[in-house]
Amino acid sequence: MGNCNLRVDTYDPTIEINKAQFTFQHVIGRGGFGKVWKVSHKKSKQALAMKEMSKVRVTQKRSVNSVMNERRLLALLKHPFIVNMQFAFQDSHNLYLAMDLMPGGDLRYHFGKRRRFNEIETKFFVACIITGLEYLHVNGIIHRDIKPENLVLDKKGYLRITDFGIARVFQAENGHETSGTPGYMAPEVICRQNHGFQADYFAVGVIAYEFITGKRPYLGKNRREIRDAILAKQICLKRNEIPDGWSSEAVDFVNKMIQRKPQNRLGLNGPQEVKNHSWLRDYPWQKLIEKTLDPPFKPADEDNFDHRQVLAEWKDEPSSNEPITQASLQSLFSGYFFVQNSNSGQQNSIATQHCGAEQKLL
Repeated sequence: MGNCNLRVDTYDPTIEINKAQFTFQHVIGRGGFGKVWKVSHKKSKQALAMKEMSKVRVTQKRSVNSVMNERRLLALLKHPFIVNMQFAFQDSHNLYLAMDLMPGGDLRYHFGKRRRFNEIETKFFVACIITGLEYLHVNGIIHRDIKPENLVLDKKGYLRITDFGIARVFQAENGHETSGTPGYMAPEVICRQNHGFQADYFAVGVIAYEFITGKRPYLGKNRREIRDAILAKQICLKRNEIPDGWSSEAVDFVNKMIQRKPQNRLGLNGPQEVKNHSWLRDYPWQKLIEKTLDPPFKPADEDNFDHRQVLAEWKDEPSSNEPITQASLQSLFSGYFFVQNSNSGQQNSIATQHCGAEQKLL
């Protein structure tokens, strides 16, 4: 549905980019390495979300590859259903990643307040996710961490995919890459087997199941317990387990998405197979991509985040036992720069052509 042209990672080192070019307004979130700020770019007046990440913390949590991988991928990607990178830069202490501002907050925050969503809302969210995943998958990228925390709403209520730290260009031999979030990880990932794009669709099925029932299909206190639950039994939604008003097509969709065996899972043959399911077949995809639909769930105008979570101190402060010299610290993050070029790599236009497999990012 969307134009699959990737932008080119062509950072110009003659373009100076630094913290002084932004007005930092207030903290709107936090990640594993630091705070997320609402900022404005002084020259363009554009409002953005700025991730401020401590280099020491990134290093001591052994996440250098993750943050560098995210910058590399985001430099190539641009799509209306993912959170796009606008700037990336660093100083001696921190990394800075400026992204599209998503004032609607993430789905985890709203799910915590609502506990469940109705079928119309859930279908809209799923359609948004599938649209973003179609762009990624056709371009050869597995996200591998689809979960409510990584799905964020714009001010209108449209959903976008974010956090590409453990996303990867598909490789056939990838069983050693088992990163992800237990509870949303596909069985083949959690069991350290080679995995493909179907792993992302399993996570979509888990989210839809959670929005219907208020809980995930496979539960456990840790990764081992969740793996054991997956191996013990194939969970299947029964018609009498769902709230009134839900269709049998929705139940069938979820059950086909959470199949333990990837060869039995909806999406094995690509995103079009998911979109052709009876639950989604008649969805107004073109209007969704054009963003002319009226979203069924609209976030509040501001403060769509948990203030307690933002202000809380980190409980897992990294150890300072491993000495890190300034020279070695800076060398780890060489090339962490990016400036969005408005003249190239324009945001994907609305197009009717289907993205062919030959256009993959390889």
